[in-house]
Amino acid sequence: MLRVFLAEDESMIRETLRDTVPWEKCGYTFVGESGDGEMALPLIRQTKPDVLIADIRMPFMDGLALSKLVLQEFPRMKIIIISGYDEFEYAQQAIGLGVERYLLKPISKNTLLTVLEEVKGKIEGERAQQNYLVQFRQEAQDYEQYARRRFFEQIAAGQLTVQQIYERAEQLDLDLRAEAYAVAYFSITPEKQSVTESYSEPSAKIRDGLVSHFLKYPEYILFRYNLGTYAVLIKSSAGDVEQCVRKCVDTVRSQYESYGPGLNWHVAVSRPTRRLSMLSACCEEVTRLWAYRYILPGQHLLSADTVSFFAGSGSEDALERLDVAKVEPEIISGVLRSATAQEVPGFVDEYIHSMGEALGSMPFCQYLMLSVRFAATAYVRSLEVSQEEYIASLSCLELIGQNVTVEELSRYMTDVLLRAIAFRDSAAGKQYRSLLKEAVDYIDQSFTDEELSLNKVAKKINISPNYLSAVFSQEMGLTFVEYVTAKRMEKAKELLRQGDRRSGEVAAEVGYRDPHYFSFLFKKTQGCTPRDYRAGRVKK
Repeated sequence: MLRVFLAEDESMIRETLRDTVPWEKCGYTFVGESGDGEMALPLIRQTKPDVLIADIRMPFMDGLALSKLVLQEFPRMKIIIISGYDEFEYAQQAIGLGVERYLLKPISKNTLLTVLEEVKGKIEGERAQQNYLVQFRQEAQDYEQYARRRFFEQIAAGQLTVQQIYERAEQLDLDLRAEAYAVAYFSITPEKQSVTESYSEPSAKIRDGLVSHFLKYPEYILFRYNLGTYAVLIKSSAGDVEQCVRKCVDTVRSQYESYGPGLNWHVAVSRPTRRLSMLSACCEEVTRLWAYRYILPGQHLLSADTVSFFAGSGSEDALERLDVAKVEPEIISGVLRSATAQEVPGFVDEYIHSMGEALGSMPFCQYLMLSVRFAATAYVRSLEVSQEEYIASLSCLELIGQNVTVEELSRYMTDVLLRAIAFRDSAAGKQYRSLLKEAVDYIDQSFTDEELSLNKVAKKINISPNYLSAVFSQEMGLTFVEYVTAKRMEKAKELLRQGDRRSGEVAAEVGYRDPHYFSFLFKKTQGCTPRDYRAGRVKK
């Protein structure tokens, strides 16, 4: 039911309208009335009606002044002005303000009912369009778009001023206005598998649940960080930002507990900031924390409070106090399987830092260097790369057997890991190009199937939806849904040109169950309605 408020200073007219109009039969709920504009304004703010009926002449504040204030605060509210003055100037002012209708007294009941029905239809149409827009944005997965990903990369690198951040956000239709901000990373790719893992129902459900959740709430802005990782920009009031961070963590936890209780998961969260200019510092902190998912695999929440940034004190017993779990080859293997090249320097810094004063021991440093090298060599051999080819690619072998500094140890580890990851990415590139061709061929054959989805295509070619989604947008330059929509629109135009099918029939033939949503999409993507396209009324 739509909500209607009446502002009219003549009590007889006000009471007659209030008591004789069958509001509920018309689809309205009468939520309030007032005899003057000044008293009406706070009541309107309280009741938030969808429609305001206001007399143009009222004491203290007239209907035009009231309409101006109301539309500034509630731009979607529909206003019907009633007036006893048949003057063009009044009507012109009302139209200029954006008033929906201008009715002259005396108003017949039938006239008002007709206008209320028209206004109701317009509101419902606008709401349907808004709902379709929300659905379109969610389906199109805006967070996958290269422009958004590049925007986040620029924020993280501190390459944009505050003014540039706001300008770029406006171009991307992102609202960054808030009192406080934080950044979180979470991963859908299980750390025990490679980034090209095969399709699994639990992972698909986790991905869909998390993406749907973060796209639904305005306090979260979702970005693709890399193939396996998402970034969430959290924005809120200063008093609620900690609660929003907790809600973000709890959402990831609940999705994994519901659909993948055997899968490991991590969320890294930065400390909040009150300044947009400090977002790059938040990103730097959360990237550093994110490296600890390999160093502390059992720690799900990675934050300044849960990760111990320590170095041992007292070199004489540093080796005795060292946590041997940190030297496990599985840590390095995990990095090689799923880390990106961009993550390696941060991981190496945090990994070395976590060793503390044990680095003062030359034998330990040599042991660490050999462990990293052996783990990397074993990994590249699993890629069918020869040990000789891998060793020949390294530029740091002269450091073996030397009393290395921390900087030299960092250079050595970074080189060993980056070279192995380069071989991995080369092998993966060949694999995903082949898989992507399979995906595109299947879409081209099946795009008219209304049940077609990212999950269905991923299952067909046996890769994870998360991986397919990222690779598709990266290689094709548009998202999965954008590609499918483009195929359907081209087919729809072909059918419409034949001239013997209705829009609803065309919608069904190209894969849309809802003909109204099809019409919305057609106009959104083609710039005209299906009817106008059929009639040749296409905007150039």
